Amino acid sequence: MYLPFDQMPASARLWVYQANRPLAADDVAAIDAAIRPALDTWAAHGHPLLASANVVDGRFLLLAVDEGAGLPSGCSIDSSVHTVQAIGQALQVDFLDCAVVYRAADGSVQTLPLGDVKAAVAEGLLTPETLVFNTLIKTIADFHTNWQLPAASTWLKRYFKNVSV
Repeated sequence: MYLPFDQMPASARLWVYQANRPLAADDVAAIDAAIRPALDTWAAHGHPLLASANVVDGRFLLLAVDEGAGLPSGCSIDSSVHTVQAIGQALQVDFLDCAVVYRAADGSVQTLPLGDVKAAVAEGLLTPETLVFNTLIKTIADFHTNWQLPAASTWLKRYFKNVSV
């Protein structure tokens, strides 16, 4: 059963799907039109799940489920991934992109392929203070407190020598 994202509890489990390109307003409208009916019928072993989705920062699809109202099963989670992949295919978007996404000095959202991280650090493009999007968050509460973190406070810290956080 679909519920608006802002009405989901802070404890709701969250999955972050990262688009490999910026999402235009038309893309967001198409995502919303496709995901709402899917979430209205999303269930685990016949039990409806209370779920929501939201596109943020023009790059990320957040999918949430209120586990207090019903736990998703492995099959229901697989079903949600297939739904996101189908939406991505229709829009020619890869929602399983694993690049590092960060907020540039000008406020824009930029992508950095994983293989380029070391060079970006050496060139000063990615610094310990650069805000990166934390796609490893697990709940809506985490989203509100840990969505953007300095790179040195994430798994990227290994690329910075002698940095104290």
